[in-house]
Amino acid sequence: MLNPANRTSLNTEINDTEEVMRILIVEDDKEAASYLAKAFREAGHVVDHAADGEEGYDLATSAPYDVLVVDRMLPRRDGLSLISGLRAEGHHTPVLVLSALGQVDDRVTGLRAGGDDYLPKPYAFSELLARVEALGRRPRQREVETSYTVGDLTLDRLSHTVTRSGQEIPLQPREFRLLEYLMQHAGQVVTRTMLLEHVWEYHFDPQTNVIDVHISRLRAKIDKDFDRPLLHTVRGAGYTIRDSGRA
Repeated sequence: MLNPANRTSLNTEINDTEEVMRILIVEDDKEAASYLAKAFREAGHVVDHAADGEEGYDLATSAPYDVLVVDRMLPRRDGLSLISGLRAEGHHTPVLVLSALGQVDDRVTGLRAGGDDYLPKPYAFSELLARVEALGRRPRQREVETSYTVGDLTLDRLSHTVTRSGQEIPLQPREFRLLEYLMQHAGQVVTRTMLLEHVWEYHFDPQTNVIDVHISRLRAKIDKDFDRPLLHTVRGAGYTIRDSGRA
């Protein structure tokens, strides 16, 4: 809840801001949510409100926001589950957690769930506003792609599946990681050193043919029974995955 001492002097505490932010408040207490929305709007920001965790998750994944203000104790889906779900899906919108649970362990749990800041209740709105605006000024992380497509080949990171022309192709874990890395760099030449470091996590050359073996197996699975090759060897340089458009 807000600190009552700060409610009467709200207008004197709000600083003018240069940039308008779009803020999503996820709060089930109607009075608290209404007050926050009004206060953020008076500070010059655009505000949406969700009354429970499921609605908050749906809004956060369907519209762009600069900052999320999320209560920890929510119906239908608690705040930490909402945040960890967003992070698992590759959403990096900054999140400030509000909670009556303010012990050190509670704050640590909230931050480890994916929160960027944690403010215990009761709080002063001036501090909340300053924290939200600070989060909004942070450089945004690039959203993580959840799927890659090259020609008729698609890799889905969430379902951990690979299909070509609608046909599912079973891959071993290392083959999947190899293909994922190649598709992340589609059209580029990927060197053996890059593959050793990012797929096998070797920072030295093991002097084995492990890459050749896995490339051969991968090529047999994604190219052999289809009309044109996608995985190419660039002699003396490495490998690339691209669609030439020709059989």
